[in-house]
Amino acid sequence: MSKGSVDNFLYRILDANINRTQEGLRVCEEIARFILNNSSFTLQFKKLRHRLNSIIASLRIERKELIKYRDTEKDVGKKSIIQEMKRKDFKDILFVNLQRIKESLRVLEEFSKLIDKKMAERFKRMRYEVYNLEKKITLFC
Repeated sequence: MSKGSVDNFLYRILDANINRTQEGLRVCEEIARFILNNSSFTLQFKKLRHRLNSIIASLRIERKELIKYRDTEKDVGKKSIIQEMKRKDFKDILFVNLQRIKESLRVLEEFSKLIDKKMAERFKRMRYEVYNLEKKITLFC
């Protein structure tokens, strides 16, 4: 496998999972802010979003480099399955997005090891913060 093809898959994975994490954090933040009306949870999600942006800024790869390899038209995994289109209530939306955040942080942790082990550790710490926040918000709801 050539270096170019390694960059291609690595950049696509990083880009997709950065986006997935940002999106999930924003959905949870909106639930905490507008549905739960809880300033503490809102602030915690906001801080996580900002920390993610800080980690991304520390990448030795420019964001436009990641986006350059994005190929949503040929993405074999973009089609939604029926289960993804069903939501019972805001708690279901919250739970699904918390899972999305944890899973994508794990992917970022694993693949950033190919770039910078310290960055991988930052993603790991962030993932454990989400575990703790998930417990608190679940007990609150």
